[in-house]
Amino acid sequence: MTQAIFMVGARGAGKTTVGSALAQALGYRFIDTDLFMQQTTQMSVADMVAQVGWQGFRQRETQTLQAVTQPSTIVATGGGAILAEENRRFMRQHGTVIYLRAPASVLAQRLAEFPEEGQRPTLTGRPIAEEMLEVLAVREALYQEAAHHVMDGTANPQQVVEQILAVLQGEAVK
Repeated sequence: MTQAIFMVGARGAGKTTVGSALAQALGYRFIDTDLFMQQTTQMSVADMVAQVGWQGFRQRETQTLQAVTQPSTIVATGGGAILAEENRRFMRQHGTVIYLRAPASVLAQRLAEFPEEGQRPTLTGRPIAEEMLEVLAVREALYQEAAHHVMDGTANPQQVVEQILAVLQGEAVK
């Protein structure tokens, strides 16, 4: 199995941490779409949103997702990439989608502990714990719809990688 593997989930779910460890375990390339966009545009996500608005940012996110998707690649998507039906369909057609699921309280705690990792502007202007509750309320069904497999994003990243590897080996056996 050399199809791409997509990591989806909210900000702070561990997509980059787990995705890069999984890529190492499989000998795959690892690409974080947010970092890729930042490097190619030389702008932070906040600057991109300020310049082109959320709709423009989401369009760039879709273009980036399609541009970086290749066999033997792990793609960590932005938390909102699943908002576009086109992206959900694209990921399901071009690889395996892993949803790292974590409760809002855990996500908010992680984002508060590592604020530099959340280079995105606030979506709601509310405190992070409230924002994560709102964001998950809107996105949970979309993450579920996109995902082939749902993993516990609160577990130790190495354990999550091992669980994903077991699931992928199970798919290969079928």
